[in-house]
Amino acid sequence: MSDRSWFYAAQGQQQGPFPEAQLRSLIARGTVTPDTLVWSEGMAGWLRAGDIPELTPGGNSRPPAVPQQGGRVASAGGYYSSAGGDYGDGSLSIDFGILEFTWRSIVLLIGLVFIVPAPWAVVWYLSWIIPCVHVPGRPNLSFVGQAMTLVPWYFGAIVLVIAGALTGIHLLNNLMFLVQIALYWLFLKWFVANLASNGQRLGFSFSGSFWAYLGWSVLTAISFITIIGWAWVYVAWMRWFCRNIQGSRREAIFNGTGLEFLWRALVTAIASSFIIPIPWMYRWMSRWLASQTVLVERNTHASV
Repeated sequence: MSDRSWFYAAQGQQQGPFPEAQLRSLIARGTVTPDTLVWSEGMAGWLRAGDIPELTPGGNSRPPAVPQQGGRVASAGGYYSSAGGDYGDGSLSIDFGILEFTWRSIVLLIGLVFIVPAPWAVVWYLSWIIPCVHVPGRPNLSFVGQAMTLVPWYFGAIVLVIAGALTGIHLLNNLMFLVQIALYWLFLKWFVANLASNGQRLGFSFSGSFWAYLGWSVLTAISFITIIGWAWVYVAWMRWFCRNIQGSRREAIFNGTGLEFLWRALVTAIASSFIIPIPWMYRWMSRWLASQTVLVERNTHASV
């Protein structure tokens, strides 16, 4: 357990994360007592430090709830009522205000249209939307990526596009397709690596290969010929993406089906054609995608 990070509750507030060695030091100094509630990834909920033999031997009493206004307790793994009980079921969730989503999306679009501000606009947007995602066991999710990482990739691709347009060399134009796919793949790796909790990187990585990502991209393009087959391809692609997120004892599993995704995507597209419903439809679709993504202990389920 020496490599685990821990949280503890003090005066109704969550403190941490702390390396286990530091938590033991806090216990030795009396800052964390046997009655202090603690939590680490993999635990179903908060427990008294005295009830965890690896930290302090002894104690079998039921842990009390952390005092919090409104009768609900903010925890690292979900929400608890003062009467006990876990409100988190292992699935992700997302929520954001319609007005804030609208103006931020407009600013992002303007940044992309003007090209040069695009890397900064993307990072600014991600820094807002990621904390709107709630992950069981990952308090205060955030994004800590820097725009300057994107700058050489982004502007390198622009230079290649301009060179292809000016020279008329077909090889450069064909190469641009591969470059675009490579940039999306690099973006995914960069995005996953910069997810953080309480301001500290989670240490995640994306292990999917470029060639596999290229294969999924080509398959998706081909699937549009079938009119509706793209929905099943997208769901399979999502499952592949989740399986390749490394760095945690828990694995993300996408449980949505192709049929569910198909009808929801069609409803979203039809409603969005009227422009005004776009924010509501985006939130509706995002909530469903998040609810279909669950976290499970690795090697405790059949392969998906």
